[in-house]
Amino acid sequence: MIQLIVLAAVAVFLILRLRSVLGTRTGFEGPPKTSRVPGPENDRQDHPFEVIEGGGTDQDIADHVDPESDAGQAIANMKKVEPDFSLGEFLGGARQAYEMILMAYENGDLKTLEQFLAPDVFKGFEQAVESRAEAGLTVDARFVGVRELKLKDAKFDEMDNVADITIRFVGELTSVVKNATGEIVEGDPQEIKRQADVWTFSRVMGSENPNWLLVATGA
Repeated sequence: MIQLIVLAAVAVFLILRLRSVLGTRTGFEGPPKTSRVPGPENDRQDHPFEVIEGGGTDQDIADHVDPESDAGQAIANMKKVEPDFSLGEFLGGARQAYEMILMAYENGDLKTLEQFLAPDVFKGFEQAVESRAEAGLTVDARFVGVRELKLKDAKFDEMDNVADITIRFVGELTSVVKNATGEIVEGDPQEIKRQADVWTFSRVMGSENPNWLLVATGA
């Protein structure tokens, strides 16, 4: 009985850490809606893009955000520095990055996480993964798909060309926590959970490095 109480307490602690790092999860009833995950942003095909000057509507921006909003203006300024930047293709890459980061965390794959995260964000993920391992717990997860992806905000610092794009994801996955003997102490492998995350990606526009890093997480 004491061992069960201890395991339950550890499981609750890890769930709270998971929410603080990745977001919140709620049950989802009904058939899952899977989403096709496109290729990463830096693997995109060459699509010539010209920033529209003098009154034209940039449909690449208008498809995702009001061009006259602060976020829309920020993205337009990003394109002035890097004319071939496509917001649509960036969002496609972010969708794939979301799945990769989420599953790397669930699987305790710190090597993969380090490639996608800013150092301070990686530290939080690393601590959560190590705490789970020290408790003798593992996670068995399966990614179902991205149910929702929405651009929430964008900022651009014209002094150093740093771009920040904030996206709200709603992902669907199954996840169970197991102890050292393989016994499930939390979750149901048949229950699809819906997880909401608000992530901010950052990059220096116009730089030779095409990679965007996750610099902030929330729910």
